[in-house]
Amino acid sequence: MEICLVGGAVRDQLLGLEVKDRDWVVIGATPDEMRQQGFRAVGKDFPVFINPDSGEEYALARTERKSGHGYQGFTFHTDPSVTLEEDLCRRDLTINAMAIRSDGTLVDPYQGQKDLKAKVLRHISAAFAEDPLRVLRVARFAARFHPLGFSIAPETLSLMQQISASGELEHLSAERVWSEFERSLHGEFPLVFLECLKESHALERLLAELQQIDWDNAKRILNRLNALEPTAEQRFALISQLAFQSASHQGKLDAFCQRLKAPKRFQQAASDLLQWHTILASFEQQTAENRWKLIKSLKLLRQPERLACLLAPTLALHPEAPEDLGQKLSALLERMGQVSSAYWAAQGVKGKALGEAMEQAYLELAEEL
Repeated sequence: MEICLVGGAVRDQLLGLEVKDRDWVVIGATPDEMRQQGFRAVGKDFPVFINPDSGEEYALARTERKSGHGYQGFTFHTDPSVTLEEDLCRRDLTINAMAIRSDGTLVDPYQGQKDLKAKVLRHISAAFAEDPLRVLRVARFAARFHPLGFSIAPETLSLMQQISASGELEHLSAERVWSEFERSLHGEFPLVFLECLKESHALERLLAELQQIDWDNAKRILNRLNALEPTAEQRFALISQLAFQSASHQGKLDAFCQRLKAPKRFQQAASDLLQWHTILASFEQQTAENRWKLIKSLKLLRQPERLACLLAPTLALHPEAPEDLGQKLSALLERMGQVSSAYWAAQGVKGKALGEAMEQAYLELAEEL
């Protein structure tokens, strides 16, 4: 039995990046031998085991053969006779097909280190085209390593286009498409992810609603947002607003989020921005009625975190908005939070009259700002 560090951990180590997750491949072992050593089996389609001490994944070396549609349409073969080089061959890109043996030796049969130095994302073999998920993965790597100057090899982009034309992308589940999209949103360059999908003709098949984005304008606005250290939800909200543009397209936004099965917090952030960014940006010029309408509609007295999520993409869309807008609104919400029904209840005011009295108090505070 031999255990080797593989994949992204090796790549990131060679790039001088922080290694966050480590994956291991085990050569010359059987599932029974792994269990006898205390590893816990978790894989259904192929043997993957969890180290009970570190929680890291250890996969038996395997080969694969295309047997159906989509990224799950593969038959895997694991056997102690499968070599490290054979296991590495089934991976997507050369830079992800390197391993480090237990003695520290680098195993690089497909010249991944050379492509790292050349900053090229290149497929290993024609088998790359058998897995449609790789179109999304390569786009995500292009976004992640964009600051380092990486680009997609022309022949790899050609294969990505072939996958798009084959109809295989239609077999990807909404969950997998969203998972790759969301991971790109945690970095500063989700637009690179989307542009790569566009170049590979996959955007129109997977995220067709985003095709109409003005990419040059979007990059300028996203750069302003990135300066505010946004969350993935805020980046998604901004991209959605740039695609759907008008509050009249709320229904289309909802359908988009539901089709992707995006988590509710992402859909809420996008909906809030689509509906309210214009009024929020001009909050100081709005009437007290409109100010209170925004606060009341967004339920900011009970959910002030919605303002925090809405504010950064609004400022990115409207650089003319005052920088202290968030501070003023937070101060207003704090004053409104001190309004208590007990004051009027002590005077015998109740029911509809009590609600009207509190509404008037909120409006008076909104007038002051």
